[in-house]
This record gives sequence, C-alpha cells and structure tokens, in this order.
Amino acid sequence: MGKLWTILTHLHSLAGPTVILLYPLYASVQAMESPSKLDDEQWLAYWILYSFITLMEMVLESLIYWIPIWYELKLLFIAWLVLPNFRGAAFIYDKFVREQLRKHGLTAGGGSSGKSKKDDKSPSSSPKDKEKPMSKFLAFVTPKKDHEAY
Repeated sequence: MGKLWTILTHLHSLAGPTVILLYPLYASVQAMESPSKLDDEQWLAYWILYSFITLMEMVLESLIYWIPIWYELKLLFIAWLVLPNFRGAAFIYDKFVREQLRKHGLTAGGGSSGKSKKDDKSPSSSPKDKEKPMSKFLAFVTPKKDHEAY
C-alpha cells in the first residue's frame, strides 16, 4: 500500500504542471501554427483566465491557505478550461469576460459608451474627447510606420 500511495502522490504532483502549463503550451503552439482562428481564441482565452486565476491566488493567498482542497478544485477547474471537448476557456471568456469588457467600453465590438451619434457631431466636442481609453492605449503601443526610404 505504501508504494501505491507514493506513486499516486507523484502522479498528483505531475498532473498539475502538465494540465496547467505543459499541455496548454503545446496546444497554444499548435494553434498558432494552424490556419484556423477558432483554436487561437480558445488558447488566448485560457491564458487570460490563467493569468487572472494566478493573480487572484497571489492576492488571496492567506485565505486560500485555509481551504484544504484548493489545489484539487483548481486542477479540476483548469482541466475543464483546457480540455478541447469542453472549450471551457472560450465559454468563460465569451459569457463573462467579454460582457464585462463591453459593459465598461473596453472592446471595439459594441461597447456601450452612452453617447449617441448626435453627441459625437456636436461642435463643442473635440476629436480627443471622442477617443476611448483603449484606442489611446493602442495608438501609443502600435509602432508608427516610417515612410522614409533608407
């Protein structure tokens, strides 16, 4: 019984890194190399959610310490996010994350800014006032094309 328990303990300790990091890394590389964009969405959503989960674990570390089965719950949840049959990461992103981003006007696809078209054409508003914070950020980080010939 002692050897079986030792083997199960080692399998358990290998399952986490395999399910949480190794398989998603492999699948992400495969998704980048495939022509389909559907799998790209799944793996980008996974890495967004994984980053959020990791951040929340760091913030709530002292509380999570007292939950005895936290690691197993996290492993099951991440397995659901990762397994291709469930597409859990894409589901969570579509149903919750994208809705929150749209609600706060941080996506280009149908954000609710609260302004009508009439408000945008008023003479008192300047073009700078119309820009959303996200478009300002994108303009800042997007490299400018230099049209000079070298």
